[in-house]
Amino acid sequence: MSDQNFPDDRTPDARRDAEQPADHARTSPVPAPDAAATPPADATIPPRPPLPGTSADAGAAFHTQPTQPYGQPVSHHGASAFGQPFATTAAPESHDRSRVGGGKIAAILVAAALVGGAAGVGGAAAVGSSFVAAPASQSSGPSSITVNNPDSVNATTAIATKVLPSVVTISASAGTSGGTGSGVILSDDGYVLTNTHVVTLDGATGDPKLSVTTSDGRVYAATIVGTDPTYDLAVIKLTDASGLTPIEFADSSKLNVGDQTVAVGAPLGLSNTVTTGIVSALNRSIQIASSAAPESEGGSQQEETPGGRTPFEFDFGQGQETPSQPKSSIAISVIQTDAAINPGNSGGALVDGKGRLIGINVAIASAGGTSTEAGSIGVGFAIPSTVAERVANEIIDNGSATHGLLGATVGDAASAPGATRAGALINEVSSGGAAASAGLRNGDIVTEFNGVAITDQVDLTAQVRALAAGSEAELTYIRDGREQTATVTLGELQQ
Repeated sequence: MSDQNFPDDRTPDARRDAEQPADHARTSPVPAPDAAATPPADATIPPRPPLPGTSADAGAAFHTQPTQPYGQPVSHHGASAFGQPFATTAAPESHDRSRVGGGKIAAILVAAALVGGAAGVGGAAAVGSSFVAAPASQSSGPSSITVNNPDSVNATTAIATKVLPSVVTISASAGTSGGTGSGVILSDDGYVLTNTHVVTLDGATGDPKLSVTTSDGRVYAATIVGTDPTYDLAVIKLTDASGLTPIEFADSSKLNVGDQTVAVGAPLGLSNTVTTGIVSALNRSIQIASSAAPESEGGSQQEETPGGRTPFEFDFGQGQETPSQPKSSIAISVIQTDAAINPGNSGGALVDGKGRLIGINVAIASAGGTSTEAGSIGVGFAIPSTVAERVANEIIDNGSATHGLLGATVGDAASAPGATRAGALINEVSSGGAAASAGLRNGDIVTEFNGVAITDQVDLTAQVRALAAGSEAELTYIRDGREQTATVTLGELQQ
């Protein structure tokens, strides 16, 4: 309808569609994917884009960074916000629920998108990520899967139809800082899993204002149940939510390289975005610089050594020319995928060919020389669902999660003088710690942990941290040229 003062500027097609009855809608439900008929697909993970009005430096080495939210540019006055603590501010509330992975909670998923900053992933070079200011309406998007021809839908369409109702877009703000990321629904009453860096604005605040939008357009306020900076995971609770769709999860330890992957989230604030790819590597370990990490993280078990991998660094992306430098770093074990992941995908879901959660999107690699060149280049990382499930359950039950501690400082064996074998070199064993109790000594080289090959100190630290305090693990190590094994009962990392 239009009048002389307000002419109808819609296209003829738009006007015609608006006059059609409701049963002529162009979106149609899609049947669940058939496991036997689901072919593998290929995809990739990217880094972040540059700040508006800035130029990217060329010629820098390959580096990685965490996926981050698409936020608004801000200016800071006075002291840097990044020095503020980012511990959990809300205690777990009383609730009646089943544990994640059973009963009411079918699964957990996460998406990789941070507010105003990103972190790089370890590997061969420094990490950086760029931040792009988003228009106020940037987070808008389709509320359902569009199917114009129901007779020709493919497996990815079916996967997206199943997963989208379980993925949300998270908007976080504190003062003049803000950004968006993604999250995965854990329960019908509103528990959501995401990244710590999403809900704390890259560690800038421990008390953000959170707004969560579901795929069908419902908006909820939310509060933090608990954060786990050691593995960059967090659980939030939507206020007065009911009837939500929990995600189904798979056992990430059963994955094979080459398996199909689908990433779902809100890259650059574009909600309900779906990309596809494959598992390109498993048991990858990355190191991330983080101002939220416990100060004991670096010294209690991991020791920097010449030739070691350059740590991840969060690009806070809030306009500072010289952002605050993180005081510590975290090492995490991840799934590598080539499904396209961009800033804003953080905390979102990485699912398999049946639409089940296999990982939480957390970081991306960048080929650019500066953090302003972030964007997908086909190398992305997700926290395995087995780790995410454990951490989410502990946060919901106790407000925090535990992590294993080996009780030794380690370095890269390949960097030691006269090295003949790669692995994690034990430099010093703490008296009374897990390593000492298992009979490990200075000079031992750990080459395997619970069946996972260990090539350096980052691998060992990531695998130890993935387990809960008190867990038992089997180590394979070399002493005096002979391979031996030992069973260790891990201590607890103090956070």
